[in-house]
Amino acid sequence: MKSPVRPHQMVLRLATGASILNSGLSKHGADEDTAMGVHGMAVGTYPFLDKVDPVAFTRALSAGEIALGAALLCPFIPNKPAGAGLSAFAAGLLGLYLRTPGMHKPRSLAPTEEGMGLSKDLWLLGAGLSLMLDPCDRRP
Repeated sequence: MKSPVRPHQMVLRLATGASILNSGLSKHGADEDTAMGVHGMAVGTYPFLDKVDPVAFTRALSAGEIALGAALLCPFIPNKPAGAGLSAFAAGLLGLYLRTPGMHKPRSLAPTEEGMGLSKDLWLLGAGLSLMLDPCDRRP
């Protein structure tokens, strides 16, 4: 069976997939204090998450990151669905950056020192969109 992923696309998928998989694995089995911190940051941006138990939220986030990272690393999953998942995940992270006070300078998108880590998630959105839009997936 021929892989739907070309070598030049796999480089992008390896970089993003390994990073997201690692993030998910690091949250797997998180203690209650860690879960409270992860949940607290998310609730600050997405208030509806306040109704979700912090431990359950962190477990779900971990499972989602593990699934997305694995999908990106699996060469048999086509680029468009893998890229769509990556783009959706990145959009959520960018929401944290844009809506969390102190992450970017006033009246600017430029990050503060505290926001530098989240601002870098813009590359995830670019990677996801690149996978979705790559013309190599089109059939002649």
